[in-house]
Amino acid sequence: MTVGPQFRRVARFVSPADRGFAAVVYGGSILFALLIIGLFVELVLGSWPSIVAFGPSFIWKSSWDPITSNFGALPMIFGTVMTSLIAIVLAAFIGIMAAVFLADFAPRWLGQPLSFLIELLAAVPSVVYGLWGLFVLAPFMRTAIGPALQHVLGWMPLFSGPIYGGGLLTGGIILALMIVPTVTAISRDVLVAIPRDLREASMALGSTKWETAIRVVLPAARVGVFGACVLALGRALGETIAVTMVIGNRPEISASLFAPSYTLASVIANEFTEATTSIYISALIELGLILFLVSMAVNAVARFMIWSVRGSERV
Repeated sequence: MTVGPQFRRVARFVSPADRGFAAVVYGGSILFALLIIGLFVELVLGSWPSIVAFGPSFIWKSSWDPITSNFGALPMIFGTVMTSLIAIVLAAFIGIMAAVFLADFAPRWLGQPLSFLIELLAAVPSVVYGLWGLFVLAPFMRTAIGPALQHVLGWMPLFSGPIYGGGLLTGGIILALMIVPTVTAISRDVLVAIPRDLREASMALGSTKWETAIRVVLPAARVGVFGACVLALGRALGETIAVTMVIGNRPEISASLFAPSYTLASVIANEFTEATTSIYISALIELGLILFLVSMAVNAVARFMIWSVRGSERV
């Protein structure tokens, strides 16, 4: 088989571009990996005095006293985990149900404007959420939501104790409001991408529209929906300003969701400018290192679960 001159000219023209594009892609990937490694190295070097001084006990110690230079990360880890857990539980349920409504039930004249507004909400700066939480949500939590929850569920330690307005539950709700648009927008796009033939086949077998959406379409899109939730969780873990304004900023561990607390990100934002000693700064940097490792672990677990789901689908 002979290759014509026209084909050779096209090949000579395209091939260098392809090679150049491949070099750019590989170079960008390597640069990104080097940036991650460099960030990790810098965090380790900056937190090394704290690592040497406190050792592994820094993770499970609950004291945080800058005066005596006695530091422990457990209250901040607890606050980060609790607020993120509250946020993802609330946001996943509301966001996925909203996505199902927009994808399968909302008429076009309503679904498209709502989808546009939801995507706009994802771009609202976090400080705006924080101000709303400080001046609207926290007082409402103190006067209405908190007493109502305590009246019904006060027998549980989670809803016992004094209600301050700002606390773990308030921080979790603010985070949920911030990540709901992410869950909804991505989940809706995933659900819309499911072939219409699958919906028609289910309804042809006698399923209602609701049963089709919940039992057929949503399971078919579970990988993408799970990815949306993980992406939202990543934002919740690292959110700083909004949580700092409503969580109460107290390095304590309490069983009550109404109690003030701290997160890894908020303590760094609050106290880094006030750190006057090298060990204090190093302890704050070690908190950043812990947050970095937690975020990487969450994304690694999420990726593993997605691979597991895809592997089971091929079997």
